[in-house]
Amino acid sequence: MKPLARVLVIKLGPLSEFVLSLPAMKRLREAHPKAHITLLTMPSFAELAKSSRFFDHVEPSGDRQGFGAAMSLAGWIRRSRFDRVYDLENSSLTRRVFNAMWPGRPEWSGDVRGASHRSTTRHRARMHVLERQADQLKTAGVWPDAPTVAGEAPPPDLSWILRRAPEPRPTPGAEKPKPYALLSPGGVSRSQERWPIENYAELARRLYEHGLDVFVIGSPEESAMARAIQRTTPRARDLTGRTDFAQIAVLGARAALAVGNSSGAMHLMAAAGAPTLALFAGGADPELSGPRGYVAILTAKDARDISVQQAAETALVLARSA
Repeated sequence: MKPLARVLVIKLGPLSEFVLSLPAMKRLREAHPKAHITLLTMPSFAELAKSSRFFDHVEPSGDRQGFGAAMSLAGWIRRSRFDRVYDLENSSLTRRVFNAMWPGRPEWSGDVRGASHRSTTRHRARMHVLERQADQLKTAGVWPDAPTVAGEAPPPDLSWILRRAPEPRPTPGAEKPKPYALLSPGGVSRSQERWPIENYAELARRLYEHGLDVFVIGSPEESAMARAIQRTTPRARDLTGRTDFAQIAVLGARAALAVGNSSGAMHLMAAAGAPTLALFAGGADPELSGPRGYVAILTAKDARDISVQQAAETALVLARSA
């Protein structure tokens, strides 16, 4: 394979798939150690991407949509003179970008017709993100022994975040901290995918009674969920709006348990090593985008069909074995 001087990687959203794309990003850095690698991504993922050190530059302007956005991005790629583009997004937007660049396109890895390194695996649409991207990079010639068999690819490695996190300092005379559970009750928009907040509240109460502190994470807009949980478990800590992605990963690495909907935060906690109970509902398919690692998954057509008893029993088994 000829050395490449300038490489572009495209990975936009959602956060769950961004986390699952980290192994492919790491492999591309290893495959092109001397290349200048740029990542095109969403503004909200820029700091996480920069801290990975997989990229020489992060371009946080991937939140564009429509035909005009495709033309603009095509012009930017052309002006940047990339030797090769790795399209880990493979969306309608990136296909429009590719088509807008004819003639004179750079080498392109993706599933779009006409790509120089086109992914053509028949069952590609039914592959998990981890194996699908491994297969794409195998086709591109940068990962000869890629793990492409279902369930074979390992989970994302977030050790680069954890190595830089300061160890908590014990306070002289203070009691030893209790093990804690992280709850992520938000992160999804459709009601069918979101386990009811009253169920999270009851789960928090049971976990606390079994000796676990409870921390609630989420966006600032989800603070009402934390307050609802605190009405049942007053000592639960509200961390909504107070953690960035790296901090969520660090909390996950030190947690005895993490429970969440099929959201990006849940993927971060699982990738960091937390024993994780993932709740998949409303059509979200763990076979395609579920977390890997020390994970138990409960599924239902509607999240309301997952009982508190079932979740609590599974969560406590995970926590006891941590």
